[in-house]
Amino acid sequence: MLISNDVLERRCKDLIETILLSLENSTKGTIYRIGPMPALQAIRVTSGIRDAATGLIDWGLPEASDYNFPGKTWEQYRDRPANVLEAMAWCVERQKSWTADNPYEDNRSVRKQLSGEIEDFHHMEPVLVLKSDLYWNQPSEPDYPLDCSGKPIWKDSKYVVAAVIKIHFKPYQIKRGDRSTKMIKLLSRTLGTELLSHHIRETLAEAQENLTRQRLQTCNVLAHELRNTLMKLGFTSSAINAEISYLREQWEAELEKAFPELETKKSVLSSLSKILEPRISLLNGSLGLADVSRQLLNIQHEMAIMPLMPEIAAKWVLHKIRPKWQRLLLESRVWQADDDCVRELLDRLERVIPIGTDTALADRMTHLPRDLRESWQRLAYVDFTADKVTVVDEILHLLDHPALNIPHKLQTKKVLTSLRVLSAMMPDVEERANRMICSLKNGGSME
Repeated sequence: MLISNDVLERRCKDLIETILLSLENSTKGTIYRIGPMPALQAIRVTSGIRDAATGLIDWGLPEASDYNFPGKTWEQYRDRPANVLEAMAWCVERQKSWTADNPYEDNRSVRKQLSGEIEDFHHMEPVLVLKSDLYWNQPSEPDYPLDCSGKPIWKDSKYVVAAVIKIHFKPYQIKRGDRSTKMIKLLSRTLGTELLSHHIRETLAEAQENLTRQRLQTCNVLAHELRNTLMKLGFTSSAINAEISYLREQWEAELEKAFPELETKKSVLSSLSKILEPRISLLNGSLGLADVSRQLLNIQHEMAIMPLMPEIAAKWVLHKIRPKWQRLLLESRVWQADDDCVRELLDRLERVIPIGTDTALADRMTHLPRDLRESWQRLAYVDFTADKVTVVDEILHLLDHPALNIPHKLQTKKVLTSLRVLSAMMPDVEERANRMICSLKNGGSME
């Protein structure tokens, strides 16, 4: 990614500071830059260590590390037979996090493998960026790095790894899948969005310098590049909707907390999965149905954890879940005894999907001020488009409400503030670009 070192270090420090101040059991944070392909040089950008006495953060790279400049290439840290295994290789190749919640059994601790020393408790999280956003203007696929067997990594993934976050914790204060790891994962998405935003800005700046030097080769090339750029800058809407989905997730979590007896999509999907999973092994070689059942299990799990808009969730049930259940029930006798139960659960699933929009239920949440619950519920289910810039203003106002108690509220506000500026300027940018293209095509003057 095209990002200046100063900007990258400043943004990394902001993220490390946010994590260390938000997670009281965290002690140190480090961010590594990954790239470019195929070398995938892993270089430590900066580290921040919290002073136990003062609570202040000391910055810099005080410790010797193989990942200090110039870092390590993919050939050096990837998994290889009869070689030490590194957590960095796991995060980069598999694009998954690594949690050392028991250093005594950490089979990817380099220190433990080489010298027998136990490393501390930590969590490593890859920062993912969509290929389609990063390589949209390249005519061919990038040159993927290879694993030890010669196969290209990431070829079938939608993402590339732009960075890796490593956060250290006090002993026994980190567990796989706990709140801390989830928060780090969410902030890694924010970092990916911001790195992409910086990359786009610097890419555009570089393109502008090139255009100044080359003096506009042809009208058609300029029109093509401008339209592609405008199209790609449209990612702001999806980024804003991602932030809205977080508000929706927190709203639905607030409902579950207020009404623990309430049936939700998570509980219904969990019941369906409990029926489905134990009997997959009984399909007796029916590979087609086994594949369908495993796909269905993954879809149900994904739907349970994703804060989907009700209409999108309903389409998932209609097009992804019901057809697969119908096929399994029709072509196999494994779930015959649960036929009625499954169909009832599917009907209940459709009924509970829009539960977050139930105003009568929201009115019973008297522990929240009326103005907060009304605006929170309404804004959590908005589908943002470019013509709804004022919605972002309403959300920013909501985030300022003193009674709104959600994690990393300030970080969400910071991201939305930046996206709001970008979204607001898009119509003017598009109008100016179209006027320029029209002037060039018609041979007129440009203002």
